[in-house]
Amino acid sequence: MSQTEHTGNSLELRYGMNPHQKQARLFTEGKLPIRILSGDPGFINLLDALNGFQLARELRSATGLPAAASFKHVSPAGAAVAAPLTPELAKAYFVDGLELSPLATAYARARGADRMSSFGDAAALSDIVDASTAQLLKREVSDLVVAPGYTEEALDILKAKKGGKYLIIQIDPDYVPDPVELRTLFGLKLQQERNDATIDASALEHIVTENKELPDHAKRDMLIALVTLKYTQSNSICYTLDGQTIGIGAGQQSRIHCTRLAGDKADRWFLRQHPTALSMKFRQGLSRAEQNNAIDLWLEEELTPVEQAAWEAAFDEVPARLTREEKREWLSRLQGVSYGSDAFLPFRDNLDRASRSGVKYVVQAGSSMRDEEVVQAANDYGMVMSYSGVRLFHH
Repeated sequence: MSQTEHTGNSLELRYGMNPHQKQARLFTEGKLPIRILSGDPGFINLLDALNGFQLARELRSATGLPAAASFKHVSPAGAAVAAPLTPELAKAYFVDGLELSPLATAYARARGADRMSSFGDAAALSDIVDASTAQLLKREVSDLVVAPGYTEEALDILKAKKGGKYLIIQIDPDYVPDPVELRTLFGLKLQQERNDATIDASALEHIVTENKELPDHAKRDMLIALVTLKYTQSNSICYTLDGQTIGIGAGQQSRIHCTRLAGDKADRWFLRQHPTALSMKFRQGLSRAEQNNAIDLWLEEELTPVEQAAWEAAFDEVPARLTREEKREWLSRLQGVSYGSDAFLPFRDNLDRASRSGVKYVVQAGSSMRDEEVVQAANDYGMVMSYSGVRLFHH
């Protein structure tokens, strides 16, 4: 079939997981819940789109706010709900001076959570896409957008992206899959009940720490962490703050490695808001992606002479590097962070590391052999910790 040809229940794809894997298609027994409005989807495109939209839709349901996810290689690079941006965040996200709708703000936050990882993302949106959101998508390097609908103006804007090749997917927001899902691995069939666990405020009620003060903003952020983890490759850990993810650790075999990875990303997210980072004077013509790369290298402890020369070439005025002490001082201001785990915490080392990135609120499954040790760690740091009672592995 040619580009984007499909029937009511089948859609031919460009190729499978890799270009040499042919005979790729999407199909179902009933009517497909998606329509391709522009572009030519591949296998991974649809993995990201279908996972990402579920995340955005469930964030909308859990919080009541417009939501967005920036998806990349079957895990979220960022997820967020609509919340006003500070001037510092707007500048760090390259959206200062733009008028953003609530949905556009949610996507700016989701993409800004980890701009390095969001490069070439799948943008998943909970609401009908408006012109403001479409304009933001048009200026970013993105592979596709999936949403329940698009205004006429938004669709015109997006259809002009990539010379008309930008992948635009419309999905039925009320679609409910069969309760049992099936997949094939190595020619063998695997079957299970779909993960239809509902994430809501009841997951936060079982507080096990001495500190039991859980403000509304923390509840919102903890729900964002749990919903994000539901669609993140396991093992996974998520740090959230101010209505968005700020660090996601995905697909690590050790939970402490997830915690470290996510914590390091959270630290970098906050360091990008340092006055030195916000005042950098880049060489004229440098793309936003190249500016992101330069800021990321600025955070490295040291560079080789070749790396240093290439890095300096990005600037009109080369910025001073922060010392370790300056970084520690700045990071000490990162406070009130929420932390979620897709399963129980087996050792206290996870909270020891999380504490260094401003974590105050924790939600995890509970029922570890060392629960007492982990609760003690939370008490040592004055954290509030809830047991959700639900494991959220995703593979």
